[in-house]
Amino acid sequence: MTPDEYCQQKAAASGSSFYYSFLFLPPERRRAITALYAFCREVDDAVDESSDAQLAATKLAWWRQEIAGLYAGTPRHPVSQALTPHLKTFGLEQENMQEIISGMEMDLTQTRYLDWKGLERYCYHVAGVVGLLAARIFGYREPRTLDYARELGIAFQLTNIIRDVGEDARKNRIYLPMEDLQKFGVPAADILAMRQTDAFRALMQFQAERARSHYEEAFRALPATDRKAQRPGLIMAAIYRALLEEIERDGFMVLTRRTSLTPLRKFWIAWKTWVTA
Repeated sequence: MTPDEYCQQKAAASGSSFYYSFLFLPPERRRAITALYAFCREVDDAVDESSDAQLAATKLAWWRQEIAGLYAGTPRHPVSQALTPHLKTFGLEQENMQEIISGMEMDLTQTRYLDWKGLERYCYHVAGVVGLLAARIFGYREPRTLDYARELGIAFQLTNIIRDVGEDARKNRIYLPMEDLQKFGVPAADILAMRQTDAFRALMQFQAERARSHYEEAFRALPATDRKAQRPGLIMAAIYRALLEEIERDGFMVLTRRTSLTPLRKFWIAWKTWVTA
């Protein structure tokens, strides 16, 4: 199996909405974004698939060294080898790759966030930075496009957090800021006990509006000259916004179920966005 084939399998197996945005790209850009996505999956799995925090920390430390080796010209892992030809072509910076690992490390030490400022920092590291790297792969001319990409990444992460409240609570994680829980009168114990209340639904409506504000901020920042190049990001946005609307129509029943879109619907949204964006 070649490094590119390894990354392709990693991306396809995840079933992520991101995969659908890659389908319409030219081959070189598709290989680059697939390798980047595979890297994100590797470091995310290092945390999610390890019940031992120390083992997860060891895996992330290994990836830190591997990324340093990648930029030194000595990649060992198939994902790193697949990334190698794209580093200079698309201006992928080591600092950004290491920032993603820093975001994953936050999950090892923090299960609560006091306020939006703290959660926004986390969202930037695990998703905003990915947006910046992806925008470089897709191609851009205007610096403001990077502002769009960062905001879009944060919006995606907020949507994920909304979708996964129940799943995260079962791992004793609450990403919703504690100041928001206090504002809406939702004890953390209610979330951990999966108690669906009117106050909880009001809290989730607030989080959905916050996510929407970041989508809108992203779209305002995207220059018209870069819109065509950034269509993959717009595809992801269309899919994620459809997911957010589905969760809202479902009454924010995120404590007991995980809302998702069918592969066919994702593909339809991807195709429609590609031809109209």
